[in-house]
Amino acid sequence: MTGPATETPTAGLRRWGSGEFRRFGFLVYEAALWAGGDDPLRPPLALKLTYKRNISGRDIAEASVKEIRNLGVADEARLKGWGERMVVIFPDVRPGDHIVGVQMPDAAHFYFNDRSIGSIDDPDFARAFFAIWLDSRTSAPDLRAALLKRQGS
Repeated sequence: MTGPATETPTAGLRRWGSGEFRRFGFLVYEAALWAGGDDPLRPPLALKLTYKRNISGRDIAEASVKEIRNLGVADEARLKGWGERMVVIFPDVRPGDHIVGVQMPDAAHFYFNDRSIGSIDDPDFARAFFAIWLDSRTSAPDLRAALLKRQGS
C-alpha cells in the first residue's frame, strides 16, 4: 500500500528558537528547538539539525563525544560507550538531510529524515547530549541564545 510510516518527533511540542552553526565560516547545519513546556531546558525537548554539508555519521558521533568531553559531564569510559552507540545510530548526512534528537527524562531518541534510527536509554547520556547545545558552557553560545529565544506566538 504505502511506504514505511514516517514519524513526527516534534508532535505535541512547541517551537522555540532556531539558529545556524558555522565552523570556520562554513554553514554546517541549521538548528531548531522544540519544548514540551514553558522551560526549553526541561524535557521533553526536540532538537532538529538540518545539514548543509556532507558529514559522515562517525564524524557526527566523534564531534558529539568531543563536545560532551569539553563540558566535563562524563568520564572517559562513559564517553567511549556513548561514542560507540552514536556511531551505530548516526547515518552519513548530505545537504538537506535532518536528524532530530528527542530528549526524554530517561532517554534520547533519534530520527533521520523523520524515521526512527535508534535510542540511548540512559538519562545521563540524554542530559549530556543536549547540553552540547543548551548548557551555558556550550562551545556555540550564539547558537544557544538563538535556540532559547522564544518564537513569536
